[in-house]
Amino acid sequence: MSGAYEYLLDGMPRVLMVVEFKTTQRGRDVMDYSVVLVVEVDERREAVRLYDGAHGENELHRYTRDGIKQAAEVFDRGTLGEGMNVAIEKIKHGYKEMIDGWRRA
Repeated sequence: MSGAYEYLLDGMPRVLMVVEFKTTQRGRDVMDYSVVLVVEVDERREAVRLYDGAHGENELHRYTRDGIKQAAEVFDRGTLGEGMNVAIEKIKHGYKEMIDGWRRA
């Protein structure tokens, strides 16, 4: 099974969290996910930070203002489901600081 949703974090500028995930057939275990912090700049969506489980680990990628994805860092040693939940909470509660860092980079 898979799912996806967008969560509006702020209206000015428009800041979104985009979540996509795949689970086992019964939906119990997360098999893969991505949680992306996105900010709209001049009507374009720019990725600021990506959390994912693409390599079977909970990884974090930062983006530069030029759209270049930086090397992965492991951010959580739990299951992919636990990592996805941690990523969602990190973005919900820290998106302003994440965007400020992206702007300075």
